[in-house]
This record gives sequence, C-alpha cells and structure tokens, in this order.
Amino acid sequence: MSEPMDYASAGVDIDLEGSAVASLIGALSKSVRAPGTPGAPVDLPGGFGGLIEFGDNLLALATDGVGSKLQIATALEQWGGVGIDCMAMNVNDLLCVGAEPIAFVDYVAVPKPDPAIHAALGASLAEACRLARVTLAGGETASLPGIVTELDLSGTALGWLPKGQAITGEYLKEGDVLIGLPASGIHSNGYSLVRKIIEHAGLAYTDTAPFDAEHPARSLMRWTEGAPTLGEILLNPTRIYCDPVVDLLNAAREGETFSISDIHGICHITGGGLSNLLRLHPSLGWDIHTPLPVLPEFAWLQTAGGVETREMYRTFNMGMGMVVAVAAEHAETILSWLQERMDGVAIVGHVDNQGHRVTHAIEGVEFSHY
Repeated sequence: MSEPMDYASAGVDIDLEGSAVASLIGALSKSVRAPGTPGAPVDLPGGFGGLIEFGDNLLALATDGVGSKLQIATALEQWGGVGIDCMAMNVNDLLCVGAEPIAFVDYVAVPKPDPAIHAALGASLAEACRLARVTLAGGETASLPGIVTELDLSGTALGWLPKGQAITGEYLKEGDVLIGLPASGIHSNGYSLVRKIIEHAGLAYTDTAPFDAEHPARSLMRWTEGAPTLGEILLNPTRIYCDPVVDLLNAAREGETFSISDIHGICHITGGGLSNLLRLHPSLGWDIHTPLPVLPEFAWLQTAGGVETREMYRTFNMGMGMVVAVAAEHAETILSWLQERMDGVAIVGHVDNQGHRVTHAIEGVEFSHY
C-alpha cells in the first residue's frame, strides 16, 4: 500500500466538517424566545446537546443519525441493531449535559416503502427504547425516490434535568480523574473508512471475522451460527449508556456518598475520537495515561488499512465510548459505584493544565483541536 488510509481519503474530512458546522452556526439567528421563558436557550459549551428553559427544569435536545453503517445493514439485510444505533447516538449525547433522556422521535427515509424492513426497524427501535428507558413519542417515514437510494435513519431525543444542575465542564479543574466506560464495538462512527478497508482487504461481510471476536465488553447481536462473521462484528449496535449513567446522575443528586458537583464533565467519544474531550473546556488538557484495552476489530482495521495510530484515535472510539471526569477526592467512590454496574470501567487519565490538548500513553497520539 503506497499511502496509509485515513478518514479523509475515504470521503469524510473531519476538519472540513468542523469548519462547515461553524459556518452554519455563525449564520444562525438568535432565539426569538425571551430569556427566562419556556423555550429560551441556555448557554452550553461543548455542543453535546442543546438546553432550553422549562420552568423549574431544563429540557435537553439532541439529534443524530446512524450514518453509513446503514450501508452495511442494507447489504446484509440486517436492520436489528440500527434502531439501537440511532437511539444511542442521541441519548448518549444528552447524558453528557447531565440530562435524563425521556422521549425519542425517529425519521426514516427510503426510496420506496418495504413492510418487512419497517417491521425490523420498529422492533429495533422498541428495543432501543427499552435500553434507553424512553418513550417513542412519534416519528416520520418519507418515501423519496430520486433523492435517497437506500434507507436512512435519524432521530431526536428529549431529556430533562433540574435547573442549575447541568454538567457543562465549567467546574473542571487540574487533577480531576477520568473514568472510562468501555465501548461495545465500533459504534456508529468511521464507517466510510471501515468500508474502504474491507474493500481493500477483499473480504465479504459474510466472511468469518479475521480476528478474535470475543470480548467481555460486548454481547454480540448474532444472526448466524458458528464463528461470528465480519458483518456481525461491524453491525454490533452502539452501546447505550443510560444504564448506568442516568442512575449515577440520580445518585449524585441524592447526595448520599457523592454529589452532582463532583461530576465535572461527561464526554461521548464519537466522530473525532478523543478530540471530543477538548469540547468540554476552553483551556484545560486531558492526559489519557492508562487507556482501556483496544478492541480486536480496531487492531485489525489498522493493520489491514495501514492506518496511522493517531488517525485511528481521531476516527474511532478505540474501545472507550464514554469518559466521566470527576473530582479527585471522590474518584474511587464513583469508580466503585460504576464498576458494580458495568464491567470494564477503569480510571484512564486525569485533567491537566499543560495546554488545551489531549495527550495519550501512545507517543504521537495528541490532539489540540476538535
């Protein structure tokens, strides 16, 4: 291979997307809702979810889709996990602002209706609602021949939290401890690069996975017998972190052993990888000195695609789907609380004051912008 593969060469330029989003935000007008009235915006750094006023509480909103992972689902005619992916990409962002997700609406766009596919999506969304503990409050299905060529799925999640208890990152400080929550797989980011690597390797999604598919961090969604296929690994749904993070937030607000003021930041590791941490504070840094184990599919993708290590950590979660930053004096208590409810949770690093950047135990893995 003459050139290492990267996300940009696969058609997705993260830096260009960031610039485009900034241009979009810059062109938006301010809210017409008066400050202090229901629906008025609440300033929130980081952008993991939007907050609005609602009486004594705040409402939180997040919207996202499954992305090109759907192309693999379509190729295999397996849609059992994509509803979970769609839910996870939204509710996990709501958790990052300290909100409890309560409702969800979906949007399905297809070239033409197919009752069997819609039934599979409905079953997947129902399971997603169970895992996220939310109500499916409605949705929309659009048939768009000539505009879409295959199924697309997106959605919007609604959450709530008490006023004055948003988690914004503003209370982060040097010495805060970073607790990592394991991923269930690739989740729903980086699939343009994944598909390019699979094509380069000359493999089919129905082939047996060319790596050890067993890992304690996940429970595979299977549809074949025998050794797991590559497609089953790639379509394993994104982990929904409502359990245990919603319970963690509620326990903190009850304040028996630790309080909500001890949870200083929550980061969903999605597109952009570890650089997402930079969204939580404008000046502090993040040192990942003891990363969670890398899942075997990432190691294989890197080797098969000749992908540089920094690019892997810029594109994928690499085995860690969420990071919780907590006060150092209560870190062990919060860690134990989480470990009782989720396997694989561990301290992965700390917040430092060595510049606005993410550093890593692996030399060369460093990010100074999102």
